[in-house]
Amino acid sequence: MRHETLLQFLKRESAIGVLLIVSTVMAIAMANSPLHSFYSYFLNIPVVISFDEFAIAKPLLLWINDGLMAVFFFMVGLEIKREVLEGSLQERSKVALPAFAALGGMLVPALIYWGLNAGDDAAMKGWAIPMATDIAFALGILSLLGNRVPPALKVFLLALAIIDDLGAIIVIALFYGHGLSFAALGTAMTMALILLFMNLRGVTNNTFYILIGLIMWAAVLKSGVHATIAGVVLGLLIPLQGNRESFHNLEHSLHAPVNYIILPLFAFVNTGVSFGSVSASDFAHSVTMGIAAGLFIGKSIGIFLFSRLAVMLRLGKLPEGVTNAQLFGVAILGGIGFTMSLFIGSLAFECSEGVCFSLVDERIGILMGSLVSGIVGALYLSAVLKRTKPEATPES
Repeated sequence: MRHETLLQFLKRESAIGVLLIVSTVMAIAMANSPLHSFYSYFLNIPVVISFDEFAIAKPLLLWINDGLMAVFFFMVGLEIKREVLEGSLQERSKVALPAFAALGGMLVPALIYWGLNAGDDAAMKGWAIPMATDIAFALGILSLLGNRVPPALKVFLLALAIIDDLGAIIVIALFYGHGLSFAALGTAMTMALILLFMNLRGVTNNTFYILIGLIMWAAVLKSGVHATIAGVVLGLLIPLQGNRESFHNLEHSLHAPVNYIILPLFAFVNTGVSFGSVSASDFAHSVTMGIAAGLFIGKSIGIFLFSRLAVMLRLGKLPEGVTNAQLFGVAILGGIGFTMSLFIGSLAFECSEGVCFSLVDERIGILMGSLVSGIVGALYLSAVLKRTKPEATPES
């Protein structure tokens, strides 16, 4: 009986959010207890993979951020492709609203961060941190509200988050590379062209794609472009037409390890803030406030206003059964940045020679902004949905 209950729990979207919260609490608890040295040792365990003269030597933290997160981005690439070819992004008329919403949800938070950190070149490296929405957390909280949530509202949030992820991927590729190696980049591009050729020739064996994708990932890792980009490219180049069953099986097989192992592990190694060194000034730091305000205020305003703009311009319309009040509630939930924000933060404020600029401020800002967005969004939506009658007429 307990086994069945656990399986049912793990199948729920909300379970992902619960695991991320547990991982975060464990990380913070260990970082602020006598176990802090063990936590630090765990992050810095050296891991080396070498073949002849080729070697990749990184601490465990970077293997998780550069390696395991590439698997997460691989799944994101597969999801983007499926949604564009078969899902909620297939019809252009249904793409405009979440696309505008995602655009506003990226621009306004970045502008708020810029307004609070303008003139500080080091702090401005984090401008993209509040642009991201965490799909797992946002959908998890929405699922906690039960069947009162209109299905179209979940589809809108999913489409919004996927487009948001695509925007974050482009930002990472364009702005967070460093020290480009053109030889390695050329190797990566060659692998990508081989994958494209295989796709165009109708090759449907996913194993071949993954093997070449691993070579591409290693080359991208050495190139200076962030390695997770390789995961996205691989996901987009695996064929769907003529390979539908295998494609869906591959995507489905990634959900459990990504959602229940990789993302919780990523949260665990990236959220261990030691409050022993945190002062009141850290909470008022421009980086902290820029991220927190960008997520909570910028996301809700940007998503909602740009959605309304799309409706006013007749480029899109509210999904059937969804009201403006419900839309605003989802806009607030869009401020849950967490996973992607932490990831971008790790790139923006990378440690160099033992110095990590504003790393604590960045994490505090993400935790504050995401926590407030999640709580306020859930309470607001719960109140709105209680007032919504099941037989209510959809808003035009």
